[in-house]
Amino acid sequence: MGDLWGPTMFFSVLGFIFMGYPVAFVLAGTALGFAFLGSVFGDFDLILLRALPDRTFGVMSNYTLLAVPYFIFMGTLLEKSKLAEDLLETIGALFGSFRGGLAIGVVGVGMLFAAATGVVGASVTAMGLISFPVMQRHGYREDISLGVISAAGTLGQIIPPSIVLIVLGDQMGVSVGALFRAAVIPGLGLAACYVTYIIVMALVRPGSMPPMKEAGSTTNGIALARRVLRSMLPPIILILVVLGSIFIGIATPTEAGSLGAVGAILLSFLNRRFSMKILQEVMEDTVRLTVMVIFLLIGSTVFTLVLRGFDGDLWIADILSNLPGGALAFLLLVNLLVFFLGFFIDFFEIAFIIVPLVILPAQILGIDLVWLAIILAVNIQTSFLTPPFGFSLFYLRGVTPTSVPTSQIYKGAIPFIGMQLIVLFGLIFWVAT
Repeated sequence: MGDLWGPTMFFSVLGFIFMGYPVAFVLAGTALGFAFLGSVFGDFDLILLRALPDRTFGVMSNYTLLAVPYFIFMGTLLEKSKLAEDLLETIGALFGSFRGGLAIGVVGVGMLFAAATGVVGASVTAMGLISFPVMQRHGYREDISLGVISAAGTLGQIIPPSIVLIVLGDQMGVSVGALFRAAVIPGLGLAACYVTYIIVMALVRPGSMPPMKEAGSTTNGIALARRVLRSMLPPIILILVVLGSIFIGIATPTEAGSLGAVGAILLSFLNRRFSMKILQEVMEDTVRLTVMVIFLLIGSTVFTLVLRGFDGDLWIADILSNLPGGALAFLLLVNLLVFFLGFFIDFFEIAFIIVPLVILPAQILGIDLVWLAIILAVNIQTSFLTPPFGFSLFYLRGVTPTSVPTSQIYKGAIPFIGMQLIVLFGLIFWVAT
């Protein structure tokens, strides 16, 4: 079979994934199966598999990946202790007396919650549970409310300290701190686009986003100042300390993550929201997601080792680095593939399957890997919002009342998809040129 082993193995993995088999086991199982067949036909040397124990140990002892459970723990604890809910209500009180003010508050909370959790599923679910009943109660149009919530929740994909960026930094071999610094402008740019859209809609269709009637009467003056100091300032300070320590270089993402986890425990304790039941739930969620990431990474390690044994990485690099149009064509093709896969598989699975295969052609074409990672993060964020398969829409569907039609969720997401695409293509053309 010769040169066909690599392509056949790659497309076999995608086929098994689309059939619904667990991705981690598909990656490892398919790779080992092809390794055995390749050795039978004399096209694969099984001695290469001796590297697997060392590679697996390397995954388990990876210091950078230790930041993943810390940030998951930090965000999950802020969610389950209701500190994020307090944050939304406080921002709503600050801006709610204006038309569209509550929606702007949701975007603001989405940014802060994204920076606290870094996990899209947790952000969208929490934002849906917290925000939608409040917006519904104050007369907001359903599609606008749902669109704002789904878009704000997905900011966790790009705004530091995103788990996505930590994984991409590890896979691409680039500094996580550099990724965090590069992601600030696109993340804030997207949030600014959302706020601009809300302001325009509030002016064009004022009835769709009315002011909160009680915002101006019950939460003003000294009472509001106390509420801000108690509910809003501590989480903001925690996030700024965590990110600031990374940005100025006095702490690694792992060290900053551990600081964030301890800070979240302290905040919940001081607000009398800490209990052993909450701690147990948070630890279970953290372990569940962390184990998923590690198993995927081990599976992808087996897959990439065997694929390289068949020279499949060279086959992919040759195709992608010789496209007509150079770097621009490469970025457009890779982003189209990632966008499509984002409908069906989670980001972590994409990161461990696709990302290792595009690093070599990107380096050949002279593309900065830091900005390639940012582009891929924005891309996945966009596909998560895109009907009918976007993951964020499924998360939101699961926490909204059954009386709300799914079409309303799709309708609300469309304007935000447009803004995402503008930012995405702007980044692609900027990096390519």
